[in-house]
Formats: sequence, structure tokens, C-alpha cells
Amino acid sequence: MIPATPIRSIALDDLDAPALAEAAVLLRSGGLVAFPTETVYGLGADATNPAAVSRIFAAKGRPPTNPLIVHADGIDLARRCVAEWPKSADLLARRFWPGPLTLVLPRSRIIPDVVTGGRATVGVRVPAVAEARALIARVGRPLAAPSANRSNGISPTRAEHVSQDLNGRIDLILDAGPTAVGLESTVLDLTSDPPRILRPGPITADEIAEALGFPVLPSSPTVAIASPGPAAASPGLMAVHYAPRTPAIRIEPGESPPPSPTGALLAVIVVGGEPRDLSELEPCLRIDLPDPVAASKSLYDALHRCDSSEADRILIRMPPDLPPWVAIRDRLRRATAPAEPGRAPGIRYDREDPRSYR
Repeated sequence: MIPATPIRSIALDDLDAPALAEAAVLLRSGGLVAFPTETVYGLGADATNPAAVSRIFAAKGRPPTNPLIVHADGIDLARRCVAEWPKSADLLARRFWPGPLTLVLPRSRIIPDVVTGGRATVGVRVPAVAEARALIARVGRPLAAPSANRSNGISPTRAEHVSQDLNGRIDLILDAGPTAVGLESTVLDLTSDPPRILRPGPITADEIAEALGFPVLPSSPTVAIASPGPAAASPGLMAVHYAPRTPAIRIEPGESPPPSPTGALLAVIVVGGEPRDLSELEPCLRIDLPDPVAASKSLYDALHRCDSSEADRILIRMPPDLPPWVAIRDRLRRATAPAEPGRAPGIRYDREDPRSYR
């Protein structure tokens, strides 16, 4: 029987918590530790240790061509991870770090191929949660850390989400309660001229442009990788991502919901709508996320709640196609994408078998 993964609670701003020291020892010795950030819980390993990083891919069932973001405790360590540090990186780091912005730059020699899928670039960021930075400082090395869940599943915003997916597969879970932002970082490619957003997130294109003094290229809603191939430029680009096991269907504002099979139980998430939206339905669970801040903070928790309910289907009313909703719409498009090209959602997946998990 596989031993259960221990969960250690840490209080906010308790930077001397014994659990942080325990986690640092595990990470320095090649272990895997799930830890809180402001975005989602990350699954950390020593980014300079190829064997440790390989364990991340095994635990998640993650394709080796899907690169990992490297987390640092400050600008100095972040600069050690990259071969070049242009003025634009310095401007953005001083404006948005610590915070949910990942900068893609040429990687330095301390970052092994396994972190980047063999690409010459690496994404780096400094998380806003003080406990995460304290953990990295104790380790003394950068941490490679994707979301702490099975590959392509719903991202975890609580320690219990991590345990549901990775119990027995990793060495330790640090629990600091729900995450504050709830959506993965914006990923900005600074090797592109002009810089391009690869993955939309909490930091918007307009905010980045204001900091730089010139426009950046926005993310393309059509960018989606159908299957593992050459290494992706950024995490979060798979066609199917952030997906619940329960079949999920999206409808745009103003569209009528599709008919449900007789006797099917429905869970409903209304994003950016009004209480009257879809009021004709009688779901077993309804969750309203009325504004971009609420949706960012609670979207994944809402998907987890629906996925754990008795619902046979999840119906998601999409938010309007407006700038404040870009990142939310990106996540929901991928969460409701067909599991395979040409196949509609409609099959429950076995959480215990990563080969069947979307």
C-alpha cells in the first residue's frame, strides 16, 4: 500500500514554521513538495536537479514537452536562471514581482533540458506568497513548479485539491488555505519583438504595456496544442487543460442550453452573468461568479465542487468576450474542449489511471 502524503499546515506570515524547514530538506534531497502560491498550489522540485524534476512529470502524468515555470525568491535568483536580463525584464520585475507574471527569457546553464523540454528559453517568476519565497530561500535553489495536480486536470487552489489528485505520489503538501488570486500567472515572452503574451492571466496586456511604455502582442485564443509534440513555448497551451472528469459544456451569452438526457443531473456555473441567467434550469448545484475578480479567485474551486457533486454534466455559461475576461475565457475554452480531436465531451475519466486522464 502506498503511504499517504503528509499535509502540514502553515500559518500566514509564519516564515519560521517547522514545516518549511521540513519541506526544504525534502527539496534539497530531490523530493517533491506541493506549496501554496498566490495563483494555484505548485508542485515543486529543485530546478537544478534533473532527476528531481523528472519526478514531477511522473507524478503528474505530464508530457515531457510541456515546460515548467521556475520560481525564485527574488530578482537575484531569477537572474541566475537566465542567460540574458534585458531592460524590459528589469522594468517588469520591479513593477510586478513578487506577483503573477512569468517572464520567458533565454535560459542559463543551471537550468537543465528537462525543465524546458529542450527549449533554449525558460519561464521565471517570483511568487507573491511570502511562505513560498521563504521556502525557496531555505532551499537555496530555484524551484521548478507546475500546478500540483494530474496533468490537464483542474488546477488546485486548496491543499485538499492537491491531496485528491496526488496523494501517495509526492512527499509533502504544505497547506496555507485557499489561494488569493486563483488563476495561473500571465506568461510573457520577452524573446519576441514586440513581447507576446503566451498565456493570459491576472496581469493584463494593458498593464504590461503601461509598464514598458509600448504595446505587447496579446495572446491568441486560437493557440492550442492538440497533442504532445515539440516542446511548447509555455505551459497552459494544450487544447484540453484545466478539465473536470465530469463532461463540461460551455454556452456563450445569449445561447440556449442544449437539452439534457432524461434524468441527467446538471451542475451550472454562471460566469459574468446575472442571477436570472439560466434560471429556467433546475440544477443540483448552481454557482455564480459575477465579476472577473470573483471568477479568478473561485473558478477552479467551482469546477472542483461541480466535479465532486452528483452531477452528470456541468453547464458553464461563458462570460462576455471583453478584455477583463480574457484569462477566464481561455481557461474555460480549454476546460470544455473535446478530450480528443473530433470527440465530444461525454466520458468520465479514471482519476487513478493517468493514461486515461485528460
